[in-house]
Amino acid sequence: MLQDGDKGVILQRDKQTFAVAPHIPCGVVKPQTLRKLADVAEKYNAAALKITSAARIAIIGLNEEDVDKVWADLDMKPGAAVGLCVRSIKACPGTTFCKRGIQDSLGVGLKLDEKYHGAELPAKFKIGVSGCANQCAETCIKDIGLVGLPKGWKVLVGGKGGGQPRLAQELAKDLTTKEALALVDRIIEFRKTNGKPRRRLGAVIDEMGFDSFKEAVLGE
Repeated sequence: MLQDGDKGVILQRDKQTFAVAPHIPCGVVKPQTLRKLADVAEKYNAAALKITSAARIAIIGLNEEDVDKVWADLDMKPGAAVGLCVRSIKACPGTTFCKRGIQDSLGVGLKLDEKYHGAELPAKFKIGVSGCANQCAETCIKDIGLVGLPKGWKVLVGGKGGGQPRLAQELAKDLTTKEALALVDRIIEFRKTNGKPRRRLGAVIDEMGFDSFKEAVLGE
């Protein structure tokens, strides 16, 4: 039987059926894609369509023998829902759509998604981009969180949810978009070669100390 992650599937609670979650960058989807998802779900008698917390749309309750046919009909890339990698980037509407947006969170989120979605790392890694201090992309509980402020971006690091949640810490603020993206690059490169496998960034920071981490990625 297929296992979690095989062919982009997620084993369901009944241990018999599967869900697929196609990649929808930053949750922005065209009407024709929604129609395709609905048509495929009906064709293979899916139990449900679920909008996930990562802004994907999962087709739930599929039989194992239908998985390959579902992906062929969808003709979409799988979302990085499981595994030791960069998961789908979560971004709020920002200045593209939201009246409260201060920075272009959606544009930045799409750039990060294009570069990093699915990239292998020693542990799962989540990124959020919020266009204002309301943090609708849950940036305070992401491994890297970008928050839009009037003078630029604030970069948070080390957040996570789960059984032992950890709030992210402020690493830098008032950065330009170029500076913020460059800092994200340095943090991800750092995590590739530092810290134990399967340890979230926050745990790595706690083990080495925030000042040492800050010096490693900022050179301060």
